[in-house]
Amino acid sequence: MDQDEDKSIAEYHDMANAIRFLSADAIEAANSGHPGLPMGMADVCTVLFKDFLKFKPEDPEWPDRDRFILSAGHGSMLIYSLLYLTGYEDMTLKDIKNFRQLGSKAAGHPENFEARGIEVTTGPLGQGIANAVGMALSEKMLAAKYGEDLFNHYTYALCGDGCLMEGISQEAITYAAHHKLKKLVYLWDDNSITIDGDTSVSTSEDQIARFNAAGWHTQSVDGHNVAEIKAAIAKAKTTDKPSFIACKTTIGFGAPTKAGTNMIHGAALGAKELEGARKNLGWKEESFVVPDPIKKSWEKTSEKS
Repeated sequence: MDQDEDKSIAEYHDMANAIRFLSADAIEAANSGHPGLPMGMADVCTVLFKDFLKFKPEDPEWPDRDRFILSAGHGSMLIYSLLYLTGYEDMTLKDIKNFRQLGSKAAGHPENFEARGIEVTTGPLGQGIANAVGMALSEKMLAAKYGEDLFNHYTYALCGDGCLMEGISQEAITYAAHHKLKKLVYLWDDNSITIDGDTSVSTSEDQIARFNAAGWHTQSVDGHNVAEIKAAIAKAKTTDKPSFIACKTTIGFGAPTKAGTNMIHGAALGAKELEGARKNLGWKEESFVVPDPIKKSWEKTSEKS
């Protein structure tokens, strides 16, 4: 890897860490929330927003924007961090500092009537999976009627194990495959952890085999490897099928003792653990501080559109 590549990868990691620590700091302040998902899926979302997602923070309802749906709505600080970092006016640092507090737009689960940029209200597991199918179908119908010059966008949904266990998910994935909704991409947070422990306590299903059987295009990647994530999303955009990308992640990535365990799924890290995560990931900033160069890198992610 040459010096330019090193610098590029470092930028991705810095941007991902901004998600991790805005999320962890907000949850710590509230002493309530789910830090595991935003810390684990920060790398995947950084690649998605930096290299692929088409959006305009200054025009959140732009009809031809790509849709990003957080089906695993319990990890709500992920979407709030993304909205703030990319420059949506409707999600301020004050809202994030007041996460889960009365009057804050940063509610425990994302609510699309509270802040512009949140596509759908999510929380009930599996709901976002089905919402994403509806949005992808809408895009296909609009493109057929009015042409791809006006409508040519993708729908991405981040889902967790719980989303995939819900019955509604089976109806949704079957429908999407049958109707060849090729502009639909699911990003699965494959972390092998539930609130009760290892996923083996509740499921033994082979999700890749399940999606293959339904007729989806499937891939598996290291969810902390920028190059693998980027290549997988790019490949997903070349197929004539909906795409399922299993992103193998560590829940609570960076936390010294709780990463990879259910202890970080739905509770604040605690001061000592949060300090340890900062040391592990080289994040030297105080709570809620994002250095200007990193914030500017995030604000530039919309310029490709």
